[in-house]
Amino acid sequence: MGSKDLKDRSSYHIWTRDTVRYVDLDPNMHVNNGAIGAYLEDGRVRFRDEQLRPLCPDVGILRGFVLARCLVEYHAPMHFPGEIDIGTTVLHIGSTSYTLGQGLFCGPDCTVTAEVVTVYVDPQTAAPTSLPDAFRVALRDVGRQPA
Repeated sequence: MGSKDLKDRSSYHIWTRDTVRYVDLDPNMHVNNGAIGAYLEDGRVRFRDEQLRPLCPDVGILRGFVLARCLVEYHAPMHFPGEIDIGTTVLHIGSTSYTLGQGLFCGPDCTVTAEVVTVYVDPQTAAPTSLPDAFRVALRDVGRQPA
């Protein structure tokens, strides 16, 4: 999929929008890291549900996935009130996993970037299992979409 600058809006073509809630703030009146994790998760779940489910309806989208790695970099604080644009893109497709790149943007500013590895597991045994071909093709197609 090539190298992507996750701080650059043009690296993303899948977008979700969220709202900063007052409850998301820490004692310093910045958005708490736990809330940031929830924004990123919301972007990933919506990505799977809205972008991949239509392309491979036979694959369970909300079950059978576990987070294996999540690397988050904080670039600037986020504040209340505010709107957050959550960008998501495919960085890598492995045999049993895929890596997404994500960015949180408040207006033009990138506040957070993340690289997240998700492993596809058998829902019965929780053992990693090969990504179904339809899912792999869908991820590849989504990763190639122009910004």
